[in-house]
Amino acid sequence: MHYANLLDVAARIYAGELSPVELTEAILERIGLVDPVVGSYATVTADAAAAQARTAEAELKAGRYRGPLHGVPIAVKDNIFTAGIVTAAGTAIHSGHVPSYDATVVQRLSAAGAILLGKLQLTEGAFAEHHPSVTPPRNPWNPGYWSGASSSGSGVAVAAGLGFGALGTDTGGSIRYPSAANGVTGIKPTWGRVSRYGVFALAASLDHIGPMARSAADAGAILGVIAGADPHDPTAGPTPVPDYLDGLGAPIGGLRVGVDREYNETRVDSATIRMLDDVVAALRRMGATIVEVTLAGTDAINALWPRYAGVEAALAHHETFPAHASEYGPVDTPGSIAGLIAPGHSVSGIELMRAHHQRLSFTGEVTRTMRDVDVLLTPVQPTTSLTLAQKDALYADADSLIDFLRFVTPFDMSGNPTITLPGGFGEDDMPLGFQFVGRPYDEELLIRLGDAYQRESDWHLRHPLL
Repeated sequence: MHYANLLDVAARIYAGELSPVELTEAILERIGLVDPVVGSYATVTADAAAAQARTAEAELKAGRYRGPLHGVPIAVKDNIFTAGIVTAAGTAIHSGHVPSYDATVVQRLSAAGAILLGKLQLTEGAFAEHHPSVTPPRNPWNPGYWSGASSSGSGVAVAAGLGFGALGTDTGGSIRYPSAANGVTGIKPTWGRVSRYGVFALAASLDHIGPMARSAADAGAILGVIAGADPHDPTAGPTPVPDYLDGLGAPIGGLRVGVDREYNETRVDSATIRMLDDVVAALRRMGATIVEVTLAGTDAINALWPRYAGVEAALAHHETFPAHASEYGPVDTPGSIAGLIAPGHSVSGIELMRAHHQRLSFTGEVTRTMRDVDVLLTPVQPTTSLTLAQKDALYADADSLIDFLRFVTPFDMSGNPTITLPGGFGEDDMPLGFQFVGRPYDEELLIRLGDAYQRESDWHLRHPLL
């Protein structure tokens, strides 16, 4: 049961075949047994989860059904505020931070009847590297491999059967990398599709909050709950939220999928290219049309991302850095949050505005490219899964780290939505992932396409032997 899809569990709960109380107890027991091995949770809220499960069960028995998350145990990344529960954002400096209110996304999960199992571990400040005091979550497929960037705990928990879904955040790939590394599905929504109120900022104009789950349909169910306008966040767009599950199962014949082969295959390993070829073959079998496109400016916009994000991170941390720099990770490490913030202080206004104008131009380039296609297909990363030694070497070399980001940061800079899907396994038996990129606010199509691909393949049904 712990590896079941969220919507399958939801159907059994709705039918009265599955008790939210018993299900929550079983998942909490599994967390107690498995999480000491994988370390995905920063905090487990067992008592609160049990109480929420009892409430959900009573409501269901009384005929009050709140929707597909009602009575389903999930968890959220520990940079998302939870009233009365420590929210440390993977840092030492905020280790005692207890919010007085819930983030909007948590309020909405609660209103939907979801059961909050706890808070999931992340990198320091949601950047690349974990704080030295934090033990990184371990990949459940093989602990010798990277578990992904900042939403590592979210990816690990879903993959290891320690919750039926999770929330993550993505500023430079942090939903997409752990989704690919752990073999799960993740949605980075359009910037502004989901409220950021009550979420620690890394770089506000690049930060996205989205769901991670075992399938596109499951992720769509969660997104349907958390998306939408919010009076507390004026940047949360007023575009109505559709029923993301309504069109599932419809054929995708005639859908136009853009592929930039030069972008997708330059400095990319052969296993990743083979995976993309297999995805293209599956899309053609399903009736989609593959359209050759050229997406210009990706390398240039990726090269700008560290300094652009660094300025915004410096703003987000201005009260504590550099005043309390000693409580951060090492400042001379490219993968540490301090190593991102410190250079951000030296960026001039002219440099920042030049980068901003280039960002606007690139966003226009993506829009122009997508006039002739419905979605783009790209890798998530240029290589198969990283061993921990490879990850350490990558994080220590600024140029290599920037190059590794080139398939993810462009779409944080443009704000386009993406869905990351499992696409196979490498020769090391570790998961491989790819992404579809959509037009702004077209998550509905991404979810429908992702679901169609997952009806054609079974990669998302595989799980680690834990």
